Amino acid sequence: MRQSYEPPLSYLDPNNVDSIDVAAGITSVTVGGDSIGGTIAVESVRPQFAGKGEDALISGEAGTFYRSNGDGYGGHLATTLASDTLSFNYGVSTAQSDNYKAANSFKPSGPAAPDRGFLPGDETGSTYYDTTNQSLTLGWLVENHVVDFKVGYQHVANQGFPNQRMDMTDNKGRSFNLSDRATFEWGQLDTRLYYEKTRHSMNFGEDKQFTYGDAPGMPMETDGRTTGALIKGSVPLTGRDTLRVGVEYQAYQLDDWWPPSGTGVMMSPNTFENINNGQRDRYSVFGEWERQWESRWTSVLGLRPEIVRMNTGDVQGYSNTNGGGMGMGTGMGMGMGTGTGMGTGTGMGTGMGMGMGTGMGMGMVHNYLNEATAFNERDHQRTDNNLDLTALARYTPGPHETYELGIARKSRSPNLYERYTWSTSGMSMLMVNLAGDGNGYVGNLDLDPEVANTLAVTAGWHDALRTRWELQLTPYVTYVDDYIDAQRCSSETPACGPGNQTATDSFVYLQFVNQDARIYGLDLSGSLLALQLRDYGRFTVTGVAAYLNGQNRKTGDNLYNMMPLNGKLSLTHNLGNWTNVLEAQFVASKDNVSQVRNEIRTGNYSVYNLRSSYQWRQFRIDVGIDNLADEFYDLPLGGAYVGQGATMSGNGVPWGIAVPGAGRSIYTGFTVTL
Repeated sequence: MRQSYEPPLSYLDPNNVDSIDVAAGITSVTVGGDSIGGTIAVESVRPQFAGKGEDALISGEAGTFYRSNGDGYGGHLATTLASDTLSFNYGVSTAQSDNYKAANSFKPSGPAAPDRGFLPGDETGSTYYDTTNQSLTLGWLVENHVVDFKVGYQHVANQGFPNQRMDMTDNKGRSFNLSDRATFEWGQLDTRLYYEKTRHSMNFGEDKQFTYGDAPGMPMETDGRTTGALIKGSVPLTGRDTLRVGVEYQAYQLDDWWPPSGTGVMMSPNTFENINNGQRDRYSVFGEWERQWESRWTSVLGLRPEIVRMNTGDVQGYSNTNGGGMGMGTGMGMGMGTGTGMGTGTGMGTGMGMGMGTGMGMGMVHNYLNEATAFNERDHQRTDNNLDLTALARYTPGPHETYELGIARKSRSPNLYERYTWSTSGMSMLMVNLAGDGNGYVGNLDLDPEVANTLAVTAGWHDALRTRWELQLTPYVTYVDDYIDAQRCSSETPACGPGNQTATDSFVYLQFVNQDARIYGLDLSGSLLALQLRDYGRFTVTGVAAYLNGQNRKTGDNLYNMMPLNGKLSLTHNLGNWTNVLEAQFVASKDNVSQVRNEIRTGNYSVYNLRSSYQWRQFRIDVGIDNLADEFYDLPLGGAYVGQGATMSGNGVPWGIAVPGAGRSIYTGFTVTL
């Protein structure tokens, strides 16, 4: 489990990935639990060995790239030295970029913040990054075992987030992975042990206001540790039956604390304990039986019981007193002052204040003591007993068609932030944003696990060898009991006051709650070998389209972050060593938005990309143009733009601006292999 604003795949080095398998709809119980959606399975590069009796294997690869929009560049280097039983591989990659520019101005030009530099109207603030990945892999080939030990290190020197109120100022991640793939007469056994430690710091980056009163920034520190083990076996019972069984254990620990800043009453004198010694342990067993009844019928039945145990220690706020004092007024005119920060950092205490912008005003300091005491007096330990079930039937009446019918029950327990964050001060809530919508959130100790029941049908038609044409259609519907959604928080604190209940054109404050939901959709994909000429090559057309609709069954509201109707059409030309691709992406307007979150609507758009590559012996060159027509568009799933300004204040940044997509960008890359 990661911080909300860090996509899990951001911890992967693309040059160390062998394959990525995206399983949508009905997914096997053997590829993971604790989720109600699809599954992304990433397979890292396996150790390479020389052939039996051959000389040592020596190989390597080096490459570099440049992208014009954002002035992004980087490179990678990998080398392998191996015998027929031992293998050594080392790889390093680096990438960095400045802010990217949208096709047009989407905001006024001017200073990013009072104490920051100038940002043009078309520059998307807080989209810069600087990252380095290193990996070391040792492999052993011993009789029927392939053993590999991987060590990984990632350093993100800095990374901005355009839809979060704080940025990463330093991130160090270390991972260790030991695996063994063994083949026996009775089947295959895979064993994996792993450990990962992530230590990162957050604060206001170069595009966001840094100083508030006498507080020099808002430091946030996070330490996460994951330890896990997986044993999975595949046993062919008969010529028609295969049994897959396994056990999995994963222990996750998290500390999230915010050191004091300044000497005022807002963020001092104590360290704010957001999550103190958070623990989330999973214990799973699973079994799957696949049966080939006859040449046309196949069935798969899966079962995965899982126990999720969670706990956390006592907490405290910046202050253990309940007195009043000097507070920061951050609204316009007379109103609620809610100095805040997004993600998991610190922010200014909420209070009532007079004035515009970030002037000082007299007010009451947030009552951390009462909230911390109420949280600490409750039992924090929670145990969820979850159960995943899958059933799939596949019918293949002939060489040109395949039909599947699947049903599944999948479960997901709340994460630590959904269950254990506790403060309703405006600044604290905006630090706990898992959605990128600019709003503030507080946890809920009484959350139950989500339970999703899905029905999916897949129909596929293709030529006998699946080389000339293919078409696949998948409609599905999911009903989720205890879906973890949100409702406007209601309390005596300023952030959760009466105005928060009725606001329609501002950022708001919410609490995680269980409410039933319904999701249905349709996925369509296909390919066609349109033309093949000896002198002009192969021309292949591929396309995908998807529609998704989600609704809260209790409130009737739309679910947040539902991708609107979209499609992608590509024409690929292959001629000898040349590969050329013209790609068009079409996205409808996003009008079904979450009202409780004041989600921002986005318009329809079409974007065209052109890329080409040429392979000559050990050399490869890639060139391309993204957003060929320099189309301006808002990202439907990009969230709210809070990439610059006084982001610590709840509405100190404008509401209603979506994060835009990147404008035209020309890129090139060069790779050489041994």
